[in-house]
Amino acid sequence: MPFAIFGSPADGAVREKQNDQSDKREAIRAACQEGDIGALVGLADSAGGLLDDEFRATAWPLLLGCTNRDIGELVWAKWQDLPQHSDEEQVQKDVDRAFVYYPSNETQQSMQHKRTELFELITSVLRRNPMLHYFQGYHDIAQVFLLVLGKGAAFPAVSRVSLLRIRDYMLSSLNPGLKQLHLIPAILKCSDPELAAHLEGTRPYFALPAALTLYAHDIQEYSEITRLYDFILAHEPVLSLYLFAALIVSRREEILEIEHDDSDMLLFTLQKLPQPLDLQALIDRSLDMFQIYPPERLPGPAWRKISSNSVLKTCRRRLQEQDLDEARGLFSKQSRELAREELITRVVRQLSRNRRPIISLGATVLVGVLSYYLRNHGHVWTILYRFTEAFHR
Repeated sequence: MPFAIFGSPADGAVREKQNDQSDKREAIRAACQEGDIGALVGLADSAGGLLDDEFRATAWPLLLGCTNRDIGELVWAKWQDLPQHSDEEQVQKDVDRAFVYYPSNETQQSMQHKRTELFELITSVLRRNPMLHYFQGYHDIAQVFLLVLGKGAAFPAVSRVSLLRIRDYMLSSLNPGLKQLHLIPAILKCSDPELAAHLEGTRPYFALPAALTLYAHDIQEYSEITRLYDFILAHEPVLSLYLFAALIVSRREEILEIEHDDSDMLLFTLQKLPQPLDLQALIDRSLDMFQIYPPERLPGPAWRKISSNSVLKTCRRRLQEQDLDEARGLFSKQSRELAREELITRVVRQLSRNRRPIISLGATVLVGVLSYYLRNHGHVWTILYRFTEAFHR
């Protein structure tokens, strides 16, 4: 029985994996103790991510740049004294159907306690940042942080995620967030031209649920969403869009088999995440795409159309270097910018709707001006030229 003495090759592989895991655990522990963000990023990107919630409870606040000041802003006992946020009724409706997939094997009493904590977590963030607009699916993000960090540490973490990662989706309109999605076809055009051509004309709004909720709405396994958040929190916000492009590329054969004009089947396929989900391969591919095709080098106008106040552009440096007051100021600028854009859109739409009456009125005014000039000046050809030029304008 030689294997009983020396061990099988499989046993050796298991021991090697255990040693690797042990080394990685020590590396994560050391990086957390030293606050070494660069090391944490590398560990979050590698196979298995940050391994377990014990490490994540320390590493995620470090990656997010949570400070003592942030924690002081979100004192648990005082949020109830703040004015009620206008979206709290919708928050309660969403919280009532939270924790569908995880955690499992919990008692009804335990689940109700978690829902109460989740409502208080979200409400606390909203009341302290009343300009934020809640969206359905926000609770999916918050519940992940609540389960990993606990209610106390989740307050500053969710606050920073809201203002420094998903701020564009918490404005009064989803338009700034929808602009982000147009980066996905631009990434595909660089990384897989054939696939991009096959999807040409398909608006990328199929990616909205995933982008909006940082994939928490679509991923049903707790171990997968927490591992994915290791990667997402370790990088600037735009990496989430490269990740969705990597998801599409991973299904290229399946997508290419669908007829281009079968839009319903195409959208249905693009909206669903592949099963099983090979997260490490997707992470590696999205990082490669980002390094080879950074957003400022993507073809077309998609990156230029992103507001200079968007999280995609203002959070390109490490989140640890940014504070919430700065983020709130950028939110205000983006809100004013959005209000101007919406006003222009309404005016253009109204003008388009009343185009014929406006043209008739303009022609009447111009005829009157022409008559006046002919009567007073008589420079017929000059006036006709000016009339024609004005009419074209």
